[in-house]
Amino acid sequence: MLNRHARGFFTALFTPLARWLLKIGISPDAVTVVGTLGVVSGALVFYPLGQLWWGTLFITAFVFSDVLDGIMARMRDTGGRWGNFLDSTLDRIADGALFAGLAIWFFTGGADLVIAVGAMVCLVLGMVVSYARAKAESLGFSANVGIAERAERLVSVLVVTGFTGLGLPHIVLQVTLAVLAVASLVTVIQRVVSVRRQSLAGAATSDEG
Repeated sequence: MLNRHARGFFTALFTPLARWLLKIGISPDAVTVVGTLGVVSGALVFYPLGQLWWGTLFITAFVFSDVLDGIMARMRDTGGRWGNFLDSTLDRIADGALFAGLAIWFFTGGADLVIAVGAMVCLVLGMVVSYARAKAESLGFSANVGIAERAERLVSVLVVTGFTGLGLPHIVLQVTLAVLAVASLVTVIQRVVSVRRQSLAGAATSDEG
């Protein structure tokens, strides 16, 4: 939902920068890699040190590379399967680092087992959400359904984590992670059900033929 509603705004915002980067010879793939390195560094350096606010600001600065590289690829008409594969793969690394960094801090200095476990659960379920769609598409099915898209997960956890670093009660982050975990689980179920229906429909069509 957030992807669809925000796409137009961010495309207009980042198009001049995308055009300039292409002009000086920067490739979309380079932006993808640098953006991922920035998110991973922020999540695995700032968060484990308990710097939740500054870590969130640092990560947010690099998260927008995911929008920027897509605009650049469309401008050069060089997206294709390779760009999609690289972007999706590095997105999984960035997401994993984000939740892992949170878990590390709250398992140690943050001393909040509920948040730490919640972060790990979100990490695992987030990977399954992505895997379910990728596997479905590799088998010729469609699984682009679900209530927990990546943008929503990122925005919610970054906003709440950042303000937790400024003193927001831990209970807010606990609830946020719990909601994300449930939403991710529901999304996995929705995708499994969707693929099952497509499989049954395909089998019925084959029998009729």
